[in-house]
Formats: sequence, structure tokens, C-alpha cells
Amino acid sequence: MLKQVNQNFIICGLTGWGFECLFTGLKGFFSKEKKLPCQTSLWMFGIYGLAFLIKPIYNCIKNISPIIRGIVYTIFIFITEFLTGSFLKKYNACPWDYSSCKYNIKGLIRLDYAPLWFSVGLIYEHILNKKNKNDFDY
Repeated sequence: MLKQVNQNFIICGLTGWGFECLFTGLKGFFSKEKKLPCQTSLWMFGIYGLAFLIKPIYNCIKNISPIIRGIVYTIFIFITEFLTGSFLKKYNACPWDYSSCKYNIKGLIRLDYAPLWFSVGLIYEHILNKKNKNDFDY
């Protein structure tokens, strides 16, 4: 079981890094930056890795509609983002700051990202369930 948790943590961490590189790189595309630079942080690997917890959450709510599951994942992601961001902010190590954005909470969460996190949560659910199709639940 611990091996599976570790594998899921790594898969989620790498997937999150990939999403972040794509998302931040697209900003370069829309601003006509030809190099399409992306930006992330080593901290983000661990934070995205926590998405492995979506699997046990899914096991509890798998019979509920995908809309409700997506909302649950969005709330989970917001809580994780707030808690990890608050911790890192104490050490001046938080890699994001949404203070200048309209719909932010303490500069740590952007409420307008809810549709993005809704989608990402369901994508993680799919990845974790496809990968673990024949594995034991934990």
C-alpha cells in the first residue's frame, strides 16, 4: 500500500508540474513571448503530489455525480492551496501571490480558478483510477 501511495504521489506531483508549465507557458503564448517561458517551483511538486488524496476521497464519493465530485475536489484543492500557501508564506517561500487579483483570499487562493481546479480534480481522479484499476483501495 505504501508503495502505491508513493507512486501516486509522484504521478500527481509530476502531472501538476506539467499542468503548471503548460498553464504558465500559455501566458507567454498569449502575450506573444516567442520563448513560451513557464514558471514553477520545487515546492509545487510536493503540493501537487498531495492530489494522491483524491483517490481515497473518490472511493468515498464514487457513486455521486461527477459535478458534485468536481466540487468536492475543488474545495479540497482550495483548502490544500490555502494551508500550504499559509505555511510557506510564514517562511517567505510561497511561490504564488494572488494579492493583486480581484477574487483572492489572503493572496493564497483565486476563486476565479474554481473552474480550472474543478477540471484538474476530475483529471486527477481519472489518472488515479485508470492507473490503479487493478490495485487495492487504500
